[in-house]
Amino acid sequence: MAQNKTIPVNVGLVLDDLDSGDGKIWLSCIKLALSDFYASHANYKTRLVLNTRDSEKSVVGAAASAVDLIEKVKVKAILGPGTSMQAGFLINLGDQVHVPIISFSATSPSLNSVHSSYFFQFAQNDSSQVKAISSIVKAFGWRLVVPVYVDNDFGEGVIPFLTDALEDIDVRVPYRSAISLSATDGQILEELYKLMTMQTRVFIVHMRTDLSSRLFAKAREIGMMTEGYVWLTTNGIPNELRSLNSSVISSMQGVLGIQTYVPQTVKLEEFMPRWKRQFQQDNPTIIDAQLLVFGLWAYDSAFALAMAVEEVGTASFEVSQYGQKLSHALSSMRFKGIAGDFSLVDGQLQSSTFQIVNVNGGRTRVVGFWTPENGLMNKLNSTNTSFSSTSNKGNLAPIMWPGDSLTAPKGWQIPANDKKLRIGVPVKVGFTEFVKITKDPSTNAINVTGFTIDVFEAAVKVLPYPLPFEFIPFAKPDGTSAGTYSDLCYQVYLGNYDAVVGDTTIRADRSLYVDFTMPFTECGVAMAVPVIDVRSKNAWVFLKPLTWELWLTTSCVFVLIGFVMWVLEHRINEDFRGTPSHQVGTSIWFSFSTMVFAQRERVVSNLARFVMIIWVFVVLILTQSYTASLTSLLTVQQLQPTVTDIKDLLRKGENVGYLTGAYVYDILKQVGFADTKLKGFKTMEEIDEALSKGSANGGIAAIVDETPNMKLFVAKFCSKYTMIGPIFETAGFGFVFPKRSPLLPDVSQAVLNVTEGEVILNIENKWFKKGDNCKDNPTPELSNNSLGLDSFWGLFLISGVASLLSLIIFVASFLYRHKHILKHPPDSKALTWRKIRSMFEIFNERDFNSRMFKSSQQRDGIAGNPDNIAGDANSPNNNWPESTSSFNSNHTDADFEFFGGQQTQSPGQASPERVPSTTDPATITAEMHTTPATAQDNN
Repeated sequence: MAQNKTIPVNVGLVLDDLDSGDGKIWLSCIKLALSDFYASHANYKTRLVLNTRDSEKSVVGAAASAVDLIEKVKVKAILGPGTSMQAGFLINLGDQVHVPIISFSATSPSLNSVHSSYFFQFAQNDSSQVKAISSIVKAFGWRLVVPVYVDNDFGEGVIPFLTDALEDIDVRVPYRSAISLSATDGQILEELYKLMTMQTRVFIVHMRTDLSSRLFAKAREIGMMTEGYVWLTTNGIPNELRSLNSSVISSMQGVLGIQTYVPQTVKLEEFMPRWKRQFQQDNPTIIDAQLLVFGLWAYDSAFALAMAVEEVGTASFEVSQYGQKLSHALSSMRFKGIAGDFSLVDGQLQSSTFQIVNVNGGRTRVVGFWTPENGLMNKLNSTNTSFSSTSNKGNLAPIMWPGDSLTAPKGWQIPANDKKLRIGVPVKVGFTEFVKITKDPSTNAINVTGFTIDVFEAAVKVLPYPLPFEFIPFAKPDGTSAGTYSDLCYQVYLGNYDAVVGDTTIRADRSLYVDFTMPFTECGVAMAVPVIDVRSKNAWVFLKPLTWELWLTTSCVFVLIGFVMWVLEHRINEDFRGTPSHQVGTSIWFSFSTMVFAQRERVVSNLARFVMIIWVFVVLILTQSYTASLTSLLTVQQLQPTVTDIKDLLRKGENVGYLTGAYVYDILKQVGFADTKLKGFKTMEEIDEALSKGSANGGIAAIVDETPNMKLFVAKFCSKYTMIGPIFETAGFGFVFPKRSPLLPDVSQAVLNVTEGEVILNIENKWFKKGDNCKDNPTPELSNNSLGLDSFWGLFLISGVASLLSLIIFVASFLYRHKHILKHPPDSKALTWRKIRSMFEIFNERDFNSRMFKSSQQRDGIAGNPDNIAGDANSPNNNWPESTSSFNSNHTDADFEFFGGQQTQSPGQASPERVPSTTDPATITAEMHTTPATAQDNN
């Protein structure tokens, strides 16, 4: 019997109002947990003894109950209290007396900031759900969100975590609505009316159902549960939704909430009816009690505490030692509870899976899930991981939004009872084509026009909803500008304007406090400079049409063509024969004379004719291009800018202009210009006058500003100035909105639609008109560049390929016809040299088998007389007129060896160098086999 003796261990239980439904439900779950634990562990030595205290829903009552339990009952641990505020007071008490405090219903993240070793949060921390909420906000593209929370520790504890999570996805929180737990209906209505005046329509509610039921009832009463509104709730409301009556739930139609996910296990299914039976037996007066997730956490908390006490054992320890060991045992506890896997990290329950529920038709419907690993998803598998997990709204089931709408709200709208969108516009003196403000003296009505105004109004027309607005000049009482463009943008940050429309440049420093739409103009900073006529009037102007590279390449190709023609025509054409100087001169003369088509020499061979066809085509294009370019240089006005690089202005110390009040002044200072070299202007007429004077006469050498402004200036004075650049990169003009404005994405999209169509062209034609002197005479082009090699290399390539191909065919044909000379194997290097010399000798001789020489022989009647062949060109019967080249050839060919540099013997004579004396193959072969000794004997 002694072995079965158990040791009682006193533990405290502090709950709110044990006479209420929640207190009794939690108490019954704890008692059932202990009963189940010891029923399955009958051999355990310890038994927890519950000592229950009622905190009476107050912090002081909870603290007094805890002190009584510690001092009088000597409890080893305390379960409870019920709220986060009460738990915050008990944490320090537990640290001082080394008694673990275990709360299963306090969820505020602020409780973890104390870093107590004796406080355990066995409930899901509210901060664990903020990522799930931000994922929903991001999935639907909402940019402005207002949290509505209860004004106590429970409500305020999660707000810093929520705002941080929203800022991570670039969502702005323009306002925080804190409502007291004791607020009257009138105070709730006053706060709701304040929310109605805001642009945002997305509200995140964080409170318990005792306050949220009143909030949603009043919101429904004043029309805030209609189409266009979005109500998101943290898990504090959906977790308790089953305990609310139907009228309260019906007022929440369309609400989307985060709910703690509890796996539907066999253990849970078996537990639920058993608990219900036991609760009805203990509390017969409470009908239809609902067990919520807090009751499940209470069950697991009691189960974990009983297990930890048994692990510590029954040995006698001092209070501090026992509390330390018990805290260590609780921290390492791991088991499968009825609410899911039970495990602690830094004293906090780890449970991070949530389900997304939609209130529809008086009940909640699961539309998706969220986990830290996978984000939003439509369902879970057995391991609580997703089948689809790309964190977008497409992974959620269809949602019924407020107003019974299936279309996701855009999250904002211009309130009907609000003022029009206040749009600031800059006051300009010059360049009023962009923004022009006029005032009717009789009515004082302000009229704002200009290019940027028309672009904005065109973008607003594209929006899928009406956007009322009014233009407000950024001016002093006297009508002058109230500051710079940066000052105007800062007014949006201060809230004095809702937007800025004008020629406002997108700048990095401005984007720190405002947002810009997509640009609607060209980007960059350019400069306008005077142009001068640089038509060449010097003696060497005829060389300018072509670049030096093209002149040199053309000359080389002329020489190449002359050489190719000589090779192809030398053996068969008397025009290409004669002394070496005559042949060189004839070849060069022939090639260059084709430039004016004045060549006298005939072309006999087909290969040469093929080359000439290509070359004449190339020469034709070259000469025509040269003529056109030279004509342009001599007759057409050639305008060039006086300067093309801003660094030249800096180096020469020239004066440079800028528009007064523009940020370009700062850029020029950064480049290195001194204040004395910078001059500010307001109108285009002032700039024109200063540029006309020039820097030397007190004017300026260039004006620097945004590309659109410079284009407008050059368009007005087209004959005098030209634009250089962009010389610096900028993002262009954009419209200004507050940071994270919900209007920004829609207006940016509308701007893109305007700039990509014909609308922007019509607006530009309306405002950017050319000056009167430019309407009939278009702006002259800047000076044409000389023709370069890059324009003609294709022609030269074709000509070169044709020439090379002809040479290859000629050489191959020549070698084939005289292959008998090369076939004989050489006996020595000398014999090889003789073969080469023989081939050159043959090439240097006339080809009497050619059509030209055969025709000549037939006319002279000497076709069969080879002894008279050498002189056939001088025959009296020759009907061809004798050219100079023919004459020189006929008198010198027989006596000159072109390649050898020695005299050539007449046909039939023996050569001292054993050069073949005839072209007959048999004779050549026999002579080449004659030994030197034999040759000497013959001599």
